[in-house]
Amino acid sequence: MDKALYKPRLIDSVIKEYLLVAKAICIEGPKWCGKTWASSFQASSEFYVGDPTNNFSNRRLAEIDPSKILEGDNPRLIDEWQEVPYIWDAVRMEVDKSGKKGQFILTGSSTPIRKGVLHSGAGRIVKLRMHTMSLFESGDSDGKVSLKDICNNVFEKNFLIDSLDIEHLAYLIVRGGWPDNIKCVPGKEGILPKGYLESVIFEDIQKLDENVKYETHKLQLLLRSLARNESTTVSSLSLTKDILASEKENVSDETITKYINSFSRLFLFENQRPFSPNVRSSLRVKQAEKRHFCDPALACAALNLNVTKLIKDLDTFGFMFEALVERDLRIYAESFGGELYHYQDYKGNEIDAVVELENGDWCGIEIKLGANKIDEAAQKLLKIKKSIIENGGKGPKSLCIICGLTNAAYKRPDGIYVIPITSLRD
Repeated sequence: MDKALYKPRLIDSVIKEYLLVAKAICIEGPKWCGKTWASSFQASSEFYVGDPTNNFSNRRLAEIDPSKILEGDNPRLIDEWQEVPYIWDAVRMEVDKSGKKGQFILTGSSTPIRKGVLHSGAGRIVKLRMHTMSLFESGDSDGKVSLKDICNNVFEKNFLIDSLDIEHLAYLIVRGGWPDNIKCVPGKEGILPKGYLESVIFEDIQKLDENVKYETHKLQLLLRSLARNESTTVSSLSLTKDILASEKENVSDETITKYINSFSRLFLFENQRPFSPNVRSSLRVKQAEKRHFCDPALACAALNLNVTKLIKDLDTFGFMFEALVERDLRIYAESFGGELYHYQDYKGNEIDAVVELENGDWCGIEIKLGANKIDEAAQKLLKIKKSIIENGGKGPKSLCIICGLTNAAYKRPDGIYVIPITSLRD
């Protein structure tokens, strides 16, 4: 690969850091998100298990003697290692022998069954999760506002921006964050995400486990149900009921659970875990995860949504916009050691997103498509902040509203930040 053509990613600095402290790293994530490019940019030598040259001779060599493919300058990239699971143990043994840091970079777009893997790699191989591109990485955000600064309550500069029109915002959602789709011409942005789902259903998931047979029709129904419930805390049981009610298809809870687990092994989902201000708070918080596809474009593809259809259904647009923002928040937060959550308690209070820093400070974030909902979101955040503190919990260091259709970034008199998603970065 021509490294001069590489478009920098926020995970680059994290990869460098991990190579300094770990003997090997494994970069996992959905297909086509850029794992190979990011790894190749950092590697000194490379081995591609799936290279079709000479009738897939690389794969045959890896199967016959995995130790042979480890020879090369470090860090050495071994791409799609899960195609030959024996590679994992070969790497573990090699790093144990030398004891050096930063020897290997493994990449994988699925989690293999345990057959062929004898050791977890704990203490030797550190895993990293890579995502599709954020708007800042794809060049669709001017990056004038740092999420890290917002979380630390140090952003003070107010400024105007060019307003984003609703058609372009819908385009960004339907297009998604795959590097190969970033420059897609309007009107064709949904082709790659639809092809992605077809590949998952008819090829990738069928190869996960040779002993399991998947019904493609039921896989499609499940994906549609998950897409209808994008950015919600819907349970697996509710997904089953949704399919029975909407599709008139007989499907069991056991099948739904099995299929979701298989999709998860392909890194198709990026769910948000629940957040609790602290264990001493008297507020009882719900423990359900908020469901997300790894990219909102896949939810749109599952529902056959294009830009025009999305604009005509503003309720669905709102959920998909929330998914877009939370994808970006996760990427930005992870770049500086933060983690993304959501908040729900049994009093009916909810916060769309919570970014927790390594020191325990946190920022509460509401997500609104239009600027007309900003005041309502601000009142909600202040009410929840008060409730948490009154019940003995640790209050947020900062509060923020991220908006899709607004022309300004500013700090309100009540201390809440209002930031356009197209001005946000890490």
